[in-house]
Amino acid sequence: MLKRLGTTVATLAAGGLSPGRGREAPAGPWPRQVAETAVKALWDTLSAAQRKEICFDWDYRDTQRGLLRSFVANHWQVTRPNIRSGFFARKQQSLIHDIFKGLLSPEWYPRFLRQLKEDTFGHEWGENQSIAIFGTPGGARFEFVFTSRHLTLRADGHTEGRVAFGGPILYGHAPSFSEGERHPGNVFWPQAVQANKVYAMLDRRQRGRALVATRPAEDAIGFQGPAGTFAGIPVADLNADQTRELRRTLLCLVEPFRKEDRDRVEECLRQQGGLERCSLAFYEDGSPGGSGLWDNWRLEGPAFVWYFRGTPHVHVWVHVASDPAVPPNARNGAFLHPEHDRLGALDVTFTR
Repeated sequence: MLKRLGTTVATLAAGGLSPGRGREAPAGPWPRQVAETAVKALWDTLSAAQRKEICFDWDYRDTQRGLLRSFVANHWQVTRPNIRSGFFARKQQSLIHDIFKGLLSPEWYPRFLRQLKEDTFGHEWGENQSIAIFGTPGGARFEFVFTSRHLTLRADGHTEGRVAFGGPILYGHAPSFSEGERHPGNVFWPQAVQANKVYAMLDRRQRGRALVATRPAEDAIGFQGPAGTFAGIPVADLNADQTRELRRTLLCLVEPFRKEDRDRVEECLRQQGGLERCSLAFYEDGSPGGSGLWDNWRLEGPAFVWYFRGTPHVHVWVHVASDPAVPPNARNGAFLHPEHDRLGALDVTFTR
């Protein structure tokens, strides 16, 4: 993957975050806007009993999780019914899969399937995942939320216009709980390898600024706004070659997701003043050392947080908007209904 990133320099120089047209992709159709189209199709098939269980008003607040459509955690289930269960008809399960697939770039779709299977101890897609719909698809405002261990994805057709991805998302992977150096088999570790290429280009003085002793709490993804004090080295203080490598890193970060969301990230950054308004930090705390790579790092701007927590395994927390006033609703931990498989989680907050 990182080799292929080298073919995108022209795109990066123009500031874009979407791969060029010559990029190789898996064979077969990959229609645009399929996710939102499938959300509306799913909505139309739901019975009154199904809607009562998985559909909510736009501003519904849960007693434990707050504004539910914007909640994110590293291991949670938004509603009780699993996708692959008797609650959903086969046609409905297929539509949900279309939504899931439509939120991802073609080459990353099989990697997310692998991540979900490995992080649910070999269970098939849908057996440990749940969904919810907020608002009314086809109306003025709606949002679809897909949840699992180490994955939260959203589709909203940009009805929540201030944010990328429809709100905060999370992705991660744990081929083993404590992965050790170089994270063998982790599908997202190449993102950290790419970020560490930027660190390797820094001189001694720059490294002193980029390296931070203690990492923040992993769910600390609130925005600081334009007057914020950001840890690490300001991107504006990087030279041209270093900035170009950081842009490659940003491309690597957004690469797993559909073009619409990559474009939205780019637009949100532009409205904040660009990548140059961000800072890049690498954290000594939690990095095992020995490999020469930093496991934990964070790219942050006025309304931009991309936080890669690599120890003991990968959790990546993402919150991107055009407006720093968008509040976070993130919590570290497992938030499950009693009916759900804990998947090894020892400390669980049960939602009733």
